[in-house]
Amino acid sequence: MKTATISETKNNLSALLARVRAGETVLILDRETPVARLEPVRPGKDVDQDIRLGRLEREGKIHRGTGMPSPAILKSLPVRPASGADILKALLEEREEGR
Repeated sequence: MKTATISETKNNLSALLARVRAGETVLILDRETPVARLEPVRPGKDVDQDIRLGRLEREGKIHRGTGMPSPAILKSLPVRPASGADILKALLEEREEGR
């Protein structure tokens, strides 16, 4: 993996992007601390997924999360299964019902 400082990145962005297009990943460093990564985009998966998620968000069908769960979720205790419950059986029944 190629590494480049911020100033090297600013001065040689075209060359670094050429390396990325060729499949290489470039790690950007700020005073020896990694701060960013340039990596090739996988056209079939990354781009299609971003386009699809953007469309769904514009249509109001989804809202992308911030990555942090709601504080209420963190405060609540998880649901405990009933004594003798069979999670695999419940999962298979759910799949058969098409839920």
